[in-house]
Amino acid sequence: MKKKTIVISAVNLIEAGTLAILRDCLAYLSDLAANDDYKIVAIVHKKDLANFPHIEYIETQWPKKRWINRLWYEYVSMKRISKQIAPVYLWFSLHDTSPSVFAERRAVYCHNSYSFYKWNLHDLIFAPKIALFAIFTKFIYKTNINKNTYLVVQQEWFRKAMSKIYAIKKDKIIVAIPRKISFDNLLPKNQFELFTFVFAGSPNSHKNFEVICRAAEILEKESSLNFRACITVSGEENKYAKWLLKKWGHLKSLDFIGFQSKDNLQNYYERSHCLIFPSKVESWGLPISEYANYNKPMLLADLPYAHETAAGAQLVSYFNPESANELALKMKKLIDGDRSFLVAQSLISYEEPSAESWKELFNILLTDKKDENSTAR
Repeated sequence: MKKKTIVISAVNLIEAGTLAILRDCLAYLSDLAANDDYKIVAIVHKKDLANFPHIEYIETQWPKKRWINRLWYEYVSMKRISKQIAPVYLWFSLHDTSPSVFAERRAVYCHNSYSFYKWNLHDLIFAPKIALFAIFTKFIYKTNINKNTYLVVQQEWFRKAMSKIYAIKKDKIIVAIPRKISFDNLLPKNQFELFTFVFAGSPNSHKNFEVICRAAEILEKESSLNFRACITVSGEENKYAKWLLKKWGHLKSLDFIGFQSKDNLQNYYERSHCLIFPSKVESWGLPISEYANYNKPMLLADLPYAHETAAGAQLVSYFNPESANELALKMKKLIDGDRSFLVAQSLISYEEPSAESWKELFNILLTDKKDENSTAR
């Protein structure tokens, strides 16, 4: 019996959470290829980034060099590649774009939520790429999107938004819930002597580090509270980080701890007293999932992604990510020992189709009988 071919296109995934998605995906498909009737082809930046047995690789660095290269590769080069590989049973693009290909079934993983980000002049100054992403992501998503058999997203609010914007039926959008990390096997550590807040994020303007800086400044001016706010920025990474350090580096309570290894970050999570997560746009917000395992207070941006990611957490309060005053007030309450405003979050029951593992996801992608728009060019 001839094996069915699954193609994973992921030339743009080279780091952080999106690379983890590629690795987890190929790890599952590697086992599937060893034990089932499937041939797996992965189109990647470099094979060494996600090297697994039983998978054929096509490597290319050219699309990553310029956006025009990426677009040409997605909509011209991949069509030729799909002809060479044919017949393709499932073509699964892991990075937002829906390439022009020949395949019986097609799917795209939509994890870029910048299209819902309300950028401002601040972003144009410190992170113009973020503003441009926010402007053009809708158009990138739109190309060929209705030719997919399925869209894959990480949260319910994202499914509803994509359905509304692109007039796609909700039953064609799968909510694939990311793997949650548990630190239950780690030994507990003594907490820091000072009441310590922590926020882990990349030094990008949409992460909204400045609301923490402003809140710390308010607390230092208005009280003699002893506390510490640790942020994973050194102040040297880029224009935005340098601005943060220049404007608020003098604050005694603010600790610019820079990038932290996974082990060091776990140490901060274990020894700190509260997570602050003020990011203005996320497809998930992994630190929320990680920190929730410690059953400690979390102050989160009052945005849809945070409400879904925090589902099931016990000690949560939300704040307007634009309001340093509101954040400062809640920080002060926690420092004073007041937890009365923290609320347990209900678990979310996801509508179908949904998946909590790569096995469940591919069961839908490969075996569901819906054939609407399954053959497209």
